[in-house]
Amino acid sequence: MKRRKRSQAQRDERRVSTVKPHEIGSMRAAGRLAAELLDAVEEEIRPGVSTAEIDDFVARLTGDRGAKSAPLGYHGYPAHCCTSINEVVCHGIPSPDRLLRDGDIINVDVTPLVEGYHGDASRTFLVGSVNPIAARLVADTYKSLWLGILAVTPGARVGDIGHAIQSFVEPLGYSVVRQFSGHGIGRVFHTAPAVMHYGKRGQGDPLLPGMTFTIEPMINLGDWRCQILDDDWTAVTLDGSLSAQFEHTVMVTERGVEVLTVGSEEVERLREAKIELPDTVRLSGLSARPTAAAEPAAASTAPA
Repeated sequence: MKRRKRSQAQRDERRVSTVKPHEIGSMRAAGRLAAELLDAVEEEIRPGVSTAEIDDFVARLTGDRGAKSAPLGYHGYPAHCCTSINEVVCHGIPSPDRLLRDGDIINVDVTPLVEGYHGDASRTFLVGSVNPIAARLVADTYKSLWLGILAVTPGARVGDIGHAIQSFVEPLGYSVVRQFSGHGIGRVFHTAPAVMHYGKRGQGDPLLPGMTFTIEPMINLGDWRCQILDDDWTAVTLDGSLSAQFEHTVMVTERGVEVLTVGSEEVERLREAKIELPDTVRLSGLSARPTAAAEPAAASTAPA
């Protein structure tokens, strides 16, 4: 019985994640809660707060909304969210012993499970007074995420997303982490396709209406290579350089893309980053543009 369950999970993770029209509302609800969690977490970010306190806060708010934290217990992961500070690339485990310090940068990654669907998002926050190099890394990583999102359109390829990110950050002197990727998401936490944040145009899986996946570039100030610590989760830069990450869950529509995990201040942040969105991009979550008019995704023709 146990072996059969593992085999089914493996089969699920190999499938491309797609949603049917009647499932879109549930994906939007999950994305909206992910955005709400990160908006609330931002208010808690300050020197002296422990990462365990952040995790407790995420747990309480998720439970208050009638949802569950998908990371908790996932392949043995011991917390409700990931808290990755400075040289930690991803999957940092919250701890009562790690207090935020002035000048840190911290990525908080949340995935609430709502009505059987996952909403996955992360943001990198500045703690107190951050030096200009670190602040620029965070700002440029945010912009790279949105350049990747703008590459999503029916008929494009996964490689187009990676190319858009890589061709922006590498000329600035950064490197793109290659050991971790975005992923399909829906009823199952992690599915195909693997969304690499580097690549070539026209390569990789085709993007079809109804596909749902994350884009989550991890951008390093130094070498792109990482190593996993003895806890089997925490990934850190090999050279100890800073790393930043942002993540959204997106859905391919008939005309473009819908971003499901948009925060309440996202429109203003896009303006500050000088990112202009075409009308083929729909924002949903906690904020939306009055002009956003991309239609819901059609029933998917992607393989089940």
